Amino acid sequence: MPIIARTAVAALAAATLVGCGSSPPAPAFTATLTSPTNVVLHWPPDPAAAGYLLEYANAADGPWTALQYLPPGQTSYTHPNLIPETPFYYRIRSFAGPVSATVTPGTASPPGTAAPPSAPADLTATAAPDQSLHFAWTDRSADEAGFLLEIRRPGAPEFAPVEVTDPNATQCALSLLPGEQGSAFRVRALSYGPLSPVVERTTGKD
Repeated sequence: MPIIARTAVAALAAATLVGCGSSPPAPAFTATLTSPTNVVLHWPPDPAAAGYLLEYANAADGPWTALQYLPPGQTSYTHPNLIPETPFYYRIRSFAGPVSATVTPGTASPPGTAAPPSAPADLTATAAPDQSLHFAWTDRSADEAGFLLEIRRPGAPEFAPVEVTDPNATQCALSLLPGEQGSAFRVRALSYGPLSPVVERTTGKD
C-alpha cells in the first residue's frame, strides 16, 4: 500500500510545534499492506510490558481472534497470505502479571527462585512418552485473565510465550519442537493492558 505523503503545510505545522517545545506525537499502532495479501503491523514499545497480544477480526465489531502472543522486545509482526479483497481489523494490548519460579525439566531449580505471592507456585514439568511435557502448578491469583506458559530456548536471551490457558487452569501440555530440549519454562498469571485503537486494511487481488 503506497505511503501517503504529508503536505507541506502539515510538515511545517509539525516542525513549528516541535520548535515551540511540544513533543512529537507518540508512534501509533499501524497496519501496512506490503503486498496484496501481506499486512505488516508495527507498534510502539511499552517498557512496562511483559509482552503483547495481537488480535484480528474481519468486522469492526468482531468477533476477535488471538493472532499471536509476542515477547516484549518485538514491535512488529507480519500477517501473511491473507484472503484477497477482504477487510482485516487489528488491535493490540500489552500483558503483564506475576510469574512462577523457572523450571528446566530434568534439573533441579536453582536457589533463590521464589515467586511473588500471587504468582503460580509449585510448577512442575513432567516428560510424557510422546515426547511432550505436562506442566502443573498451583493457582494463587484471584482474577487472572488466564495463564501463559513461557519458554526460554537454549541460547535465547529471554522468555517467549508458547501456550495460553483459560482462567483457573492448573495444567497444560506442550509438544516440544526440534531444538527445544533443555529449555527453561515458567508460567505467568495474565493481566492485560488497555486495548489500542483498531486499525483496518483491506487486502488486494491476489
